[in-house]
Amino acid sequence: MSYVGPDFEPPQPRRSRRGPLTVALAALVPGALLGWLVYETAGGSGDGGGSGQATVRSSPPSAPSASGAPTDDGKKPSTARTPTASSTSAPAPASGPLKGKVVVIDPGHNPENFQHPSEINRKVNIGTNWKECDTTGTSTNDGYTEAKFTLDVAHRMRTLLEAQGATVKLTQDGDRPYGPCVDERARIGNEAKADAVVSVHADGSGTGNRGFHVILPGAVHAGAADTRAIVGPSRDLGERVAGRFVAVTGSAPSNYIGDGTGLVTRKDLGGLNLSTVPKVFIECGNMRDSKDAALLTSGAWRQKAAQGISEGIVRFLRG
Repeated sequence: MSYVGPDFEPPQPRRSRRGPLTVALAALVPGALLGWLVYETAGGSGDGGGSGQATVRSSPPSAPSASGAPTDDGKKPSTARTPTASSTSAPAPASGPLKGKVVVIDPGHNPENFQHPSEINRKVNIGTNWKECDTTGTSTNDGYTEAKFTLDVAHRMRTLLEAQGATVKLTQDGDRPYGPCVDERARIGNEAKADAVVSVHADGSGTGNRGFHVILPGAVHAGAADTRAIVGPSRDLGERVAGRFVAVTGSAPSNYIGDGTGLVTRKDLGGLNLSTVPKVFIECGNMRDSKDAALLTSGAWRQKAAQGISEGIVRFLRG
């Protein structure tokens, strides 16, 4: 499988014990992603969503190094402070290509949601209708939760983006009892006047369903929702995130949704409907498939996922 998209750079060849890789190239016309082609190697086939403030990193960031890289769970070494809901934004680095840019990362679900069923099941207005505040998210068959996965990837992304000079905010950092609700998740990005927002998720589809997909906002104009101004830039953001995700992780686009494009447009997600800034969701893989689960539970692969998403954000912001 090969993806041709904005700023796509094919990965360098590497030795493999598997058989030859059959690759087919898809073309991209200006402003539209035509598609992806699925590949096979020998021996294998190939919203979810309270109240509270946005969580902001409270200690000055520094460029990643051997001693300052995230641990396997995505956390900084013990010298780094743990962000809290009352944290205030630290000055961005003195230089970097993203200096002056604000990125909001939305780790899907909260690790403690399951302990607050009445709160997360209450309905909130998402513009087109009413929907549950949030959900518990899914998990692998071995119990590794989506909420743990999304927070880990968010921490890794924050480190990478701050090293580029960006101001990074998280909608939650495991520092609140539940939520935030989907409407507040959107509001956090809006109030931050974010230049880009990415909501990180992992899917819970059936066994055999594999791959990632990026969810784009559709044109919605109803009630409090009006996405018309962000549909175009959000698609640009989504295409760049998808392209770099393929290049860095080597993952294929979803084989069960998106017709092989890795891109899906939806109008039923409050986190997108209520956003007034460019925003996309990414489902990094299917936790219920054993092959995808092996990737999602790997710290090394989660670092690649964070890098791929972050590189897409950087390329979107730099134009």
